[in-house]
Amino acid sequence: MFGRKNKQTIEVTKLSSLIADNLHIVGDVLFSGGLRVDGKVDGNVLGKRGEKSLVVISEKGSVVGRVCAYDAVVNGTISGDLEVEHFLELQPGAKVSGNISYRQLQMECGATVDGKLVKVDEAAPEKGKRAAPVAVPSVPKPQSETQVAPPPAERGLTSSVAEIAKNAEAKP
Repeated sequence: MFGRKNKQTIEVTKLSSLIADNLHIVGDVLFSGGLRVDGKVDGNVLGKRGEKSLVVISEKGSVVGRVCAYDAVVNGTISGDLEVEHFLELQPGAKVSGNISYRQLQMECGATVDGKLVKVDEAAPEKGKRAAPVAVPSVPKPQSETQVAPPPAERGLTSSVAEIAKNAEAKP
């Protein structure tokens, strides 16, 4: 009942790119492999589709925009949605204002989230292979000419509730 589950961890361990703390990028950042953000990004930070990627937002880093990656470690600020396909670690300094989707989550005391946390199940489609929208059948509209049954007296039924009760008592 209280046994440990088979815990998965971050799969990409090499950070090959850095946005330094003295750098402010305005625009989208597309990356593959590992990316560490110590500076500021006003735009989306997107890992290459179909590849395992890791984004690390340090305590000095901030992103105003959407962040998408296979794995993510956040100790800085994100103002936008965070989509993580595999493993997400929210460290004590993490501040996320936006919705988060993840497969596995590790959230430490002190991390804050202002948005929805949505767990993506194992059978979910991979990034870049998103499911097609499902058509929802519409509810038929009520017809403008609704036929209502006439009152019992108009249908030839003149017995009242009292008569029905009286007849029921009279039967053995």
